[in-house]
Amino acid sequence: MRTTLRSVPVDVLLAVVFTGLTMVTLGEQHGGRIPWAQGAVAVLTVMPIAVRQRAPVLTTAVIVGALTAYALLGYGDFPNGGVGILVGLFTVAMLRGPGVAAVMFLATIAMTVVAYFTGGASTGAAAWSEIAQTSLIMAGVWALGYSTKNWALRAERLAAQAARAAADERVSIARELHDIVSHHMSVVSLQSGLAEYVLDSDPDTARTAIATAGEASREALLDMRRLLDVLRIEPGDESGDEPDVAAGAEPVAGSGYRPQPGLAQLEELVNRTRNAGVEVELSVTGRPFPLPPGVDLCAYRIVQESLTNVLKHAGPASARVGVDYGPHTLTVRISDDGNGGDRVHASPTSHGIRGMRERAELYGGVFSAGPAKEGGFTVTLQLPLGEAR
Repeated sequence: MRTTLRSVPVDVLLAVVFTGLTMVTLGEQHGGRIPWAQGAVAVLTVMPIAVRQRAPVLTTAVIVGALTAYALLGYGDFPNGGVGILVGLFTVAMLRGPGVAAVMFLATIAMTVVAYFTGGASTGAAAWSEIAQTSLIMAGVWALGYSTKNWALRAERLAAQAARAAADERVSIARELHDIVSHHMSVVSLQSGLAEYVLDSDPDTARTAIATAGEASREALLDMRRLLDVLRIEPGDESGDEPDVAAGAEPVAGSGYRPQPGLAQLEELVNRTRNAGVEVELSVTGRPFPLPPGVDLCAYRIVQESLTNVLKHAGPASARVGVDYGPHTLTVRISDDGNGGDRVHASPTSHGIRGMRERAELYGGVFSAGPAKEGGFTVTLQLPLGEAR
């Protein structure tokens, strides 16, 4: 674990406060005239806390040594209750390995034995009982520090996984957009060649081909802007050069990839989900018409991700997929009657929800997802169609 530099001033303040309280206690015990040697040793029992994150083992060793010297010199009970060693032991358990922490724990136990038997406050069974109680407190502090370290490491792992998942999702979207742009450019190349070939013999066909090439080029430019938008944060693809089969870019022997899926393959997707054990009802309203490739893929992927989430998280459930081809808006709604309120993907910041929202926003869409009032979970996507019709 890295040193938390921002909290170092807090450590310094903590050390100053503990030192001040220690000197006040000693002043009360000695009527305001504190012996310099006793005061110096007492200061060493708490002041090293100021550098506990920079040098946790050294800090704890100095505190243990100072407390042992305080007891051996016959100064009596610790003026600060030994709070310095508790902080030191916690820090070692949190920032160092279990072996180092175990050594420091044994050192504190040895210091405790010395303190009780040289102080003379308790003897025999009573002393051992107090030593046992103190040892249990030390063990609790050590366990707290160790569990805090594990929690922090787990939080770091989860954050790293979330970052990787976001990067993978961006790479997947970028690959799909790349395939779409490649398709547009193939259309431009083909139609331009046709126009050149029939320019003199069939001007009408040439004009139609040129118009088709112009429309495809405009769509390619728009999708290229979206591609750059997807890659605006990520420095590059760290997952390698192999195609992401799960994302839909399936390899084909001899030539690149199969065309990206769209709503035309929705029935096939629904059937696969049914075969996996979830009853799905598919409803299509309005008059279906060809969609721009990017919009078509976006809608398909969100249905795919939503049905996958039903399979993974909803428990025993049935689902309904509704697609409405409106005059200016394509609306897709996926709902189920499972346990939506307790599902992992119900969080607006979960990887799946975040990826679907990002897809929708790339095409100017509106996306919402969350538990339904009547139970279950609902995902709604609205995509503007513009001049798609």
